[in-house]
Amino acid sequence: MTEQPAAPSPVTPETAIANAARLLRAAELETNLATMERLDQLAASWLGMAHLLMEREGV
Repeated sequence: MTEQPAAPSPVTPETAIANAARLLRAAELETNLATMERLDQLAASWLGMAHLLMEREGV
């Protein structure tokens, strides 16, 4: 019998912001404009999620 993978931990505002920062750092190093823009869009999505999570937590 194979082991089941551990359930992912819930996303917190801090992890969402950290993910956005990681993507923005990668975008700064990217030379392909289309990839850079996509990384920027993904970072914006993570920041939007962080905002929603902070609103939900009442921060």
